[in-house]
Amino acid sequence: MNQHVEAGLGKVPEVTLWFWIIKIAATTLGETAGDAVTMSMNLGYLRGTAIFTLVFIAAVAAQITARKFHPFLYWFVIVATTTVGTTLADLFDRSLGIGYLGGTTILFVLLMATLGLWHRSLGSVSINAITSRKAEMFYWATIMFSQTLGTALGDWMADSKTGLGLGYEGGALVFAAGLALVAATYFWTNVSHTLLFWAAFILTRPLGATLGDFLDKPQTSGGLALSRYVASAVLAFVIVACVAFVPQRPARVSA
Repeated sequence: MNQHVEAGLGKVPEVTLWFWIIKIAATTLGETAGDAVTMSMNLGYLRGTAIFTLVFIAAVAAQITARKFHPFLYWFVIVATTTVGTTLADLFDRSLGIGYLGGTTILFVLLMATLGLWHRSLGSVSINAITSRKAEMFYWATIMFSQTLGTALGDWMADSKTGLGLGYEGGALVFAAGLALVAATYFWTNVSHTLLFWAAFILTRPLGATLGDFLDKPQTSGGLALSRYVASAVLAFVIVACVAFVPQRPARVSA
């Protein structure tokens, strides 16, 4: 086992109900915070992506070089992936003219390719097998692509002009139903828990994206038109409170 991983303990949190609650809050924050920088501050998708990419690189470097699990650092990296995922997906879909469906397709292919390369290189994509820095890099690359994919997918489902037109509430309900199906499969079938983990991880991002859009988009577009700054501050407070007061245990790893 790589020396930077403590015996039997990994550097990612144990997957519990609270893990998923914090994850959904983090993905929703990524949407509102990303929109706050690119839209409310008028910095645009390119400059917003550049800013959040630098934050993400610094955060993931600190996470990978850390020798043990640090809850606040881990969730900070997750939030960093959701914000850069939001602005990057919007850059692809809107500024570069690829469109929601085109962006979704490209990002899905990249995500599947990353998972496939990870499995081929190390033999497992389970969080219980993250025992080296190489595995950690695959883990964060997978999360990065899944977060970006989730934004594009959520927009495609909700948008009435170039997407399926389900609206933010309709899109959120579809993704919530998908998560419920994954949960039922987890409890009542023998389907691989690793496969179900990544399915749930991917689905929580578009759920958070549609919830974030529902909170801050104009009422004429189907949103509540809440302040992006206020929504982001409230979500950040919720995440910090959960991480501070809910026990965060590292997942156990096998050599």
